[in-house]
This record gives sequence, structure tokens and C-alpha cells, in this order.
Amino acid sequence: MSTAMKARGFVKGSLDKNPLLRHWLAFDVPGQVTLRVGKVDIGQGISTALAQIAAEELDVALARIVNTDINTAQNPDEGVTSGSFSIEHSGAAVRMACATIRAMAVAQFCQAHQVDAATVKIVDGSFTSSASDARATYWDLNLQAHLGEPVSEQAVTKPVSQYTKVGFAEPRIDLAKKLFGQASFIQDLVLPGMLHARVVRTSNRVGHVVSVDEAGFKQRMPEVALVRDGSFLGVMAAREEVAIAAAELLETLVQWHLPAVLPDCGDLAGFLTRTPSERNVVFEKSGPAASTESVESVGASGSTQLSASYLRPFIAHASIGPSCAVAQWQSEKLEVWCHSQGIFNLKTDIEVFLRREFADSADAAAPAVVVHHVDGAGCYGHNPADDVAFDAVLLARAAVGQPVRVVWSRADELSCGPSGSAHWVNLQADLSPDGLIQNWKHENWSNGYTSRPGRSAAGALSFKAASELAQPFVAPIALDPPMSAGGGGDRNAIPDYDFPQQSIIYHRLLEMPIRTSAIRALGGYANVWAIESFMDELAHAVQRDPVAFRLQHLSDPRARAVIEKAIEQAPWWHDKSNDQEGTGRGLAFARYKNNGAWCAVAVLIRAQASIRVERISIAADVGLAINPDGVKSQLEGGAIQSCSWTLKEELRFTRETMLTRSWEDYPILNFSEAPVVDVTLIDRPNEPSIGAGEATQGPTAAAVGNAVFDALGVRVRQLPLTPERILAALSV
Repeated sequence: MSTAMKARGFVKGSLDKNPLLRHWLAFDVPGQVTLRVGKVDIGQGISTALAQIAAEELDVALARIVNTDINTAQNPDEGVTSGSFSIEHSGAAVRMACATIRAMAVAQFCQAHQVDAATVKIVDGSFTSSASDARATYWDLNLQAHLGEPVSEQAVTKPVSQYTKVGFAEPRIDLAKKLFGQASFIQDLVLPGMLHARVVRTSNRVGHVVSVDEAGFKQRMPEVALVRDGSFLGVMAAREEVAIAAAELLETLVQWHLPAVLPDCGDLAGFLTRTPSERNVVFEKSGPAASTESVESVGASGSTQLSASYLRPFIAHASIGPSCAVAQWQSEKLEVWCHSQGIFNLKTDIEVFLRREFADSADAAAPAVVVHHVDGAGCYGHNPADDVAFDAVLLARAAVGQPVRVVWSRADELSCGPSGSAHWVNLQADLSPDGLIQNWKHENWSNGYTSRPGRSAAGALSFKAASELAQPFVAPIALDPPMSAGGGGDRNAIPDYDFPQQSIIYHRLLEMPIRTSAIRALGGYANVWAIESFMDELAHAVQRDPVAFRLQHLSDPRARAVIEKAIEQAPWWHDKSNDQEGTGRGLAFARYKNNGAWCAVAVLIRAQASIRVERISIAADVGLAINPDGVKSQLEGGAIQSCSWTLKEELRFTRETMLTRSWEDYPILNFSEAPVVDVTLIDRPNEPSIGAGEATQGPTAAAVGNAVFDALGVRVRQLPLTPERILAALSV
């Protein structure tokens, strides 16, 4: 396997950096268990699931578990909340911490009352013994004095057969405020004396300010503070509407230099394959294969070689709520409130900036940094949450102790934030005379999938504003997570099927004219879409049923089970009695990251003026599901978002600037277009829990594409599947 430069800062677990019980638990409030974690809730319901794990291991009511607000001063550093790792990493740590303290509590109770552990029973935190009348609670046993001891990774956890909370649906503890309109999101945060701010910038990554009519601005907006540092331009005012008006005025007073460095929007395949790249052999497998001839259809000898190429465009995060942050910079302390998925990495990179700024200062030391996580209105990867936090830091420095609230505009959100990379995927397969795949070749090109804070080379800063300063930091080219964290552009490039020979090659681009970073499923979306579309094409080429063709190449029983279940729970798959013209069905499958959830998706579509997905059937195997309702919600949400990506979403640009600046430029799936979704979890309570949050993205895309072919007999290999592209394919 080739050596490739990979992003840094990934961890395989949570206990290595946070080994002590006090990192996770406290019992200082009678009747309450304080749970501290470092994985943040970004709508996936992790706060509820982790509370269930703690309540289960401690044998207390779920209502006794109180999750602390997460910040870098008090909570364990668990890295970034990403990659569907929260249950695997944080859940495992919480389970072991609670099992350790439970064993300590039982030992103390037994020693105090001279009873055997086998006689002890715990009900809602109260200890009793069948051999004594003694009673005690966790809060009676002086556990606080032992919280400096390490978590025992040999602690005995509860057997699954005794679970009463884990594996059962519990209402999400984060929803009440949101459902009843109470202050919950970062956009709701108001601090005394807070200023409102906006930033004016260009989407061209190497563009810079030529001139600013600062005198003209001050003449018309004397009550507004204008902050400039190189090409970083911000305005601050006491009222938000004044700050918005000031930013709009400032945009008319700035002259930019915008070099023609963006790709040709009409030739993304050329851009991806011609740009210098780092070639990495991801996987190779050799085995006996039947000889084939290079033909595009079944030849006279019965042997076949087929190939196809698939293109995905750049896509935006398109969070419904624009990114927002608040910062307050005082002489000894810098506090930041934001909705970043990686507050510890954000803190580290803010400190990189501060060390440079205060390197030569003899009069003052850099302030201590504390970053607080506050809920944001939707997050699916590295959206601009970290960027807006750094904007707030820069502006708060000029605000002399006043807190500053920054909100990005919709235009900046869509055109300046990190995007999901475009992908070009070439596939080739050799089939034996009996129609089985003998040799599989996969080659794909994309930009890397992480430029988050804390992931780049030392000294580089990924914040949008960091490269705009008069003394700019190096803007990193996006790297990829290592395969131990699921990979990046190569995620899910290795098919789950039993092919005798395979060759998987990935090219990570070494230039990044359009900013890219993590987006839900990373490269798994494009790779699974291509692989599962091609599997359908191969099945049709050898005149096999696409579902049966997949099963012929799958020996993994858990993979086969989700495919069969997705079909079984969809009565409309076989019943075609109510079909109208343009009705189509499609199925696709993948195991996310090749080591996460097994997931199969079947869809029913109607092709009319546009493609409408009407029904989705999802079957998934996530091992032990901590909260089945939460898992189902994640799978359903991912499938609906994938429908939006697959049918509508695409960033547009010229050589000089991004054109996507509003919802009119970047349509997403409407509520009225949302399909009916049925989700079934295959119950495997004795298997380890594995992540589900990104498992449906790729299979849904391929299932929709396969259904379009079933309905219209045309294969569209470029996303999104717009009416224009379908008509163009039909006319060929």
C-alpha cells in the first residue's frame, strides 16, 4: 500500500487522554449523577444515548443523570464529534467509568456492612443486601474521594440480558427546549453589553482587498466600528440591523482582486484528473480470474469487461441556520461560545494564533482560552462553525472586553464555507462466462476531506480569516483521515463484495481552488453511489436480477440480512399493481467505512417533470442499538438528506467567484417532497454498538439512481439527477 500524507489528531478511543473517574463522573449533588463527556450533541441525540448507558451501568433512573454543558475547561477532551464514533468511543468510556464506580460502591457497601457482593442489589441508586437490613445510596458512600482513581478497563459491565434502559426508546432529553421555542441555539445567546458583527469577504480563496473607502464608510456609518486586518473586514454595532446595513454598505466600498483560479464548472472531470495529485494504492487483492476480452457488452465467448465513470459535483453543507459565534476577550481570559464539533481542536488552533500575536509582548501574556459548545441549527461535518468562532475572536479583540456576536450571511455560508469535494470515479469489472465478477478496478479523484482545526500541519490554520490577515497563516490543502478513522476520499472505495481480484486506487488533489473539508459520509457517499450503480449495470448486462446478483457476490451473513430485510419490509417492491408510468424501484447496500453499520436501502420513485422519491425502506444492523428511536432518526435523516444531494444540490461558480449565494441558487429538498421512510433495525444486542449516523448517504443515492434506470431505462452518471441531465441522457 502506498504511503500518503494523512491528517493528524485522530484518536481510537476516549480513555487514553481521560483516564480518571473524575473526568467522567461526579456525585457531589445528592440524588444526582453528573455526567461529563466531550462528544457534543449536534442533533444526533448522543446526550440521551450516553445518559442511558450511564443510568444502565449505575442502576439509577435516567432522570438522575445530568449532562453538563460541554466546555474545554471542565469536560474530557474526546477530540471531534465526527465519523459516527460517539457511541463506540464515548459510549465505551462512559460504560467503563460507570462500571468501575459501581464496583467501588459495592465494595464499600460490603465492607461497611460485612455482607457478600452476591447479596447486594441496586435499585435507583440505593444499595440493599439480602443478608442485612443495611441500606445506602451512591451519595452516602463518599465516592467523591475516589474520583481521582483511574477507570478500570477490566471492570465488569452489566450483562445485556439485564438491560432495562439501553436498547429501549427513551425521549431525547435535548428536544423540550427546541420543541417549545425556548432559548436553545447559539443564535439565541445574549450576553450583557453584546455587540453585533458581520464580516465582508470574497469566496475566491486567493482573492484579496485592493482598496477600501474607509473614509466614505465612516462618514455614512459613524456609529459603527470598522475593523480591518489585511483582507479581513468586519463591522460591529450595538444593534444587529445596523451591523447588517453596515456590511451591505461596506461591500459596495471594497475593490477586490479576484484571479481566475477556480475550476471550469463545465469540466469537473478534467479538473479532477488533470490537477496534480497524490496517488495511493488503497487495496489490492489477487486471485484466480477468468480470462476476459475488452468489450462493452456480452461477447460471443460469454466473457465481459465493462467500465463506467461517475461524477459528483462540489456540494455545500447548507445548514438551515447560518453559523454563529460569540466571543469575549478580556485581559486574562478569552471565552468563545460556538457550535463547533471539535471545541478542543478549535481551542488549540486559537492558541496557535495567540502565541504568534503575543510572542514579542513583554507587557502582557496571551489570555487563557475557554471554548463552550452551544447547540447549532444543524451540522453535517465541518461547516463554518469554526470559521465564525475565529471571526468573533478577531473582532472581540477590538471590542475592549465587550462580547461580540458574529453571524455569517447566507451567501457566505454557501460560498465561503468548506464544501464537500467533487469526485470522479472510474470503475471496471471483468465478468466470467457464468456472469460472476472476477476482477474489480476502482480509481477515484477528489480533494481531501478534512481541513478542520487541529488536523493540518503544525503552524497552518484552516480558519477562513486566518489567510485573510495582513500577516496571513498558511491555508492548508485538505488532507484525509487515515483508514483507521474510516478514510476520506477513499472511504468505502473498497467494495464489500467477494471479488477474487481487486485494485483500488485513490488520487488526492494537491491543489484546492475550492475549499473542501468534512461533510457527512465524506467520500463514502460518492464511492458507494458509484459502486452500487455499477453493480446494477453489471447485473443488467448479464441479465440478472440486481438483488440476486448482489447476493451472489456476498458471503457476509449480516450484509445479506439487511438486503433481504429492506426488500421484505417493502410490500411495494414486488406489488406493481398500482404502478403508474414512470414508476421505478432501486436498491443499494454498503457497510459504512467497511467496519460500521450494515445498511441496505430500497426506494420507490416516480419520474414525471422531475424525480420524486415516494417510499424508502431502510434495513440496518448497528449491533446493540442504545436508543433504537435515535438510531432510526439518524438513518431516516441521512436518507432524506441524501435524496436532496442526489436530486438537487450542486455548487456553481465561474473561474473568479462562487455563484451559489442563496436558496434560489442552491435548492434543497422541500418538506413537501420528503418521502415516506420505513426503518427496521436488525436486533443484535450481543454485538458491539457501531455508528449509524452516515450509513444511509451512499446507499440512498445509488438506490435512487437505480430506480431512475428502472423507470426510464436510462443511466445518468452525473449528480445531481436533474431533469436536464435525464433528458440529455434520454436523447443520446
